Amino acid sequence: MAQRISTLGEITDRFDVVLSDVWGVLHNGVSAFPDAAIALEAARKAGLTVVLITNSPRPAPGVIPQLRALGVPDTAYDRIITSGDVTRELISQGPKKVFLLGPERDMPLLDGLDVEVVSQEEATAVVCTGFFDDETETPEDYTDMLKSFVARSVPMICANPDLVVERGERIIPCAGAMALYYEQLGGEVRIAGKPHSPIYEACLSAAREVHGEFSKDRVLAIGDGMPTDVKGAINAGLELLYIAGGIHAADYALNGEIDETLLKDYLQKEGAAPGWWMPRLA
Repeated sequence: MAQRISTLGEITDRFDVVLSDVWGVLHNGVSAFPDAAIALEAARKAGLTVVLITNSPRPAPGVIPQLRALGVPDTAYDRIITSGDVTRELISQGPKKVFLLGPERDMPLLDGLDVEVVSQEEATAVVCTGFFDDETETPEDYTDMLKSFVARSVPMICANPDLVVERGERIIPCAGAMALYYEQLGGEVRIAGKPHSPIYEACLSAAREVHGEFSKDRVLAIGDGMPTDVKGAINAGLELLYIAGGIHAADYALNGEIDETLLKDYLQKEGAAPGWWMPRLA
């Protein structure tokens, strides 16, 4: 069983680099978790390099003001690598007539790329950043559109592989849920964000620019998402601190408190063996 710790500082002497998830660890989409930012600031003061690794479809420059608005200070991290950053490479390598499936605010993902934004009927690739309205819609609401893409063998490039995120007290679907449904309909999906290797390679490269060389066994991943943060850390061969109070808490909480026996059963069922766990990063 993963060891429960009370503060990140209990294990920072084991590491040189922290790759920390953002949504679910530093904030819930509405406000920041102040103790989490304090923990990362303390890690940096202890000499660790902190890289935020997020499945946000926005390139990093668009995430920074969002973090500030939510109350996450710049001093909590050294660099940010987003799924949007690494997905831009996938888009640039793909078909050039692109339909953006997602809100208009995600259009900067395509800025400066040699692609043409077209209607769904003209598209030779669909870039999915989410839903047009994630407050009310489900992937099944897009069935007719997605089937038309499948019929024309249009690949989907998924810019945010998260299935769901917390938004305050609610759980909201993300582009990863759309991509999963597209695969179920027979479509081809291309992904570079968590849990896939391109985003981890980009994070480790960014950490080396700040910190210099380090051994991979001196890197700690922090996250709350099983199919993304946890599986990604496992695939990358990284040590893991699991934040149990995130999107999966309902699977092992009793009366609002995490039950260690249920948590152990959950982690075993998922084939995950994090070294440590906390309810929230502190």
